[in-house]
Amino acid sequence: MKTFIFLVLLGIHGAAAVSHTLQYFYTGSTGLERFPEFVAVGIVDGEQIDYYDSVSEKNVLKQTWMEGVRDENSITDIRRGHQQTFKTDLGTLMPRFNQTTGVHMIQMMYGCEWDDETGEVKGYNQDSFDGEDFVAFDLKTQTWIAATPQAVITKNKWDSDRAYCARKKQYLTEICPEWLKKYVNYGRSSLMRTDLPSVSLLQKSPSSPVSCHATGFYPDRALMLWRKDGEDLHEDVDQGETLPNHDGSFQMSVDLDLSSVKPEDWGRYKCVFQLSGVNEEIITKLDKAVIRTNETSTPLIAIIIAAVVILVAIISGVGFFIYRKKSAKRPPSPVNNPEVMEELNPKA
Repeated sequence: MKTFIFLVLLGIHGAAAVSHTLQYFYTGSTGLERFPEFVAVGIVDGEQIDYYDSVSEKNVLKQTWMEGVRDENSITDIRRGHQQTFKTDLGTLMPRFNQTTGVHMIQMMYGCEWDDETGEVKGYNQDSFDGEDFVAFDLKTQTWIAATPQAVITKNKWDSDRAYCARKKQYLTEICPEWLKKYVNYGRSSLMRTDLPSVSLLQKSPSSPVSCHATGFYPDRALMLWRKDGEDLHEDVDQGETLPNHDGSFQMSVDLDLSSVKPEDWGRYKCVFQLSGVNEEIITKLDKAVIRTNETSTPLIAIIIAAVVILVAIISGVGFFIYRKKSAKRPPSPVNNPEVMEELNPKA
């Protein structure tokens, strides 16, 4: 599970400002009672476009702009084929690693990247077993690279199938980019938008690092840093991860350790946020007066709680009063009863 989440997050980030990505993550597992034996996820520019698992055995779209773009029944058939292949592959690979029981997992990450300015296309296909690299496809040589001794058998088998390797290259360099361009065109209003964040300075206690926190931005291709006297800081800085919000936007933070900084020097520090596709930076000056801390937020929370309690009491009183008046006037009423992608892997 951790490995699967890590790969998904890894695939979401890191694209350049003019680049677009289409990525798929397949996970086949055994020994996980509360996790489907097979899961497939498609992602375009950090946006999940579809989802399939072995429980429902149905491919589900996650974006409204994807509706009508392709035949989902055909995609479902493809996913079912992968599901069976991954189950077979687990039975093949476990003995190679001297495993007979327990939790085990095969993952495949493949896709393409397209630069809409230069037209450059990149493709990749990587497989792992139990979180460790297994084999990867080399586009230049159209051969497979074995990452472990147990993968040599698979490498030799796939290398000998030259037609399969040629199809793999064609998909990664031609079919995948064409579908990516189509998806970007259909989802332009969503994928090409830019939402600026709200930026706050947070501090748990006077001795804690000051965290510069940005939330509500899109896309996730953003950079956040601290500067001192106009120079980027690398020491005493802790860069946080970019995390998704429930509404599809993102958040990130960067912490600055001020334990060795004199109070009179705070004004020399600035937090800088840069969003891909936006030329202007969002700059927040380090100012003790605007830092939100637990101490400053406690009274506000108390006020809110008190207000809620009073409001509930008022609503309850009014509701009871209305009920009494209605009951006095009448008796109580009775209760009403991608174009099919040629991605089926041979057995390992």
